[in-house]
Amino acid sequence: MKLSEQEFLTLINQHKGILYKVSRMYFDNLEDQQDLFQEIVLQLWKSLDSFKGKSQFSSWMYRVALNTAIIFFKKEKRKPDNFGPIKIEPVALDAYNTDKDLQLVHFYKAVKELNKVEKALIFQFMEGLSGKEIAENLGLSEVNVRVKINRTKIKLQEIIKAQGYEF
Repeated sequence: MKLSEQEFLTLINQHKGILYKVSRMYFDNLEDQQDLFQEIVLQLWKSLDSFKGKSQFSSWMYRVALNTAIIFFKKEKRKPDNFGPIKIEPVALDAYNTDKDLQLVHFYKAVKELNKVEKALIFQFMEGLSGKEIAENLGLSEVNVRVKINRTKIKLQEIIKAQGYEF
């Protein structure tokens, strides 16, 4: 399936929420999130020929985005950090400081402690993908996906509880 540049950009725009969520799951720093977002779009464009239209564009996009995020994250971890950790909280959290914002802060902080497979699982689960779709995206069996999702949910609850917060 051959897409024009305009069709590609339209699809990216329709599904950009996926890219923002993947970027936020892997990085706290807004600048790193933006860099990862751009890297994902670049990799999507470069690998567009591999999209055959046999699955939904969003499913293919998940696979490319998660693989790109994992590779990008590994590269970033190896870079020396001369300035120490810099955390930039999203403006919305400072501006509104509602219970939902607080829940999101704790949730994303907990997600950072998950391994790459657990992050991918929980992200796709939250997006409403079926067990079958997640299994296909990650190359796992459906049974394995169900087991891993349940274990990951429990792990997230334990991490959040250890942070001193409960939903």
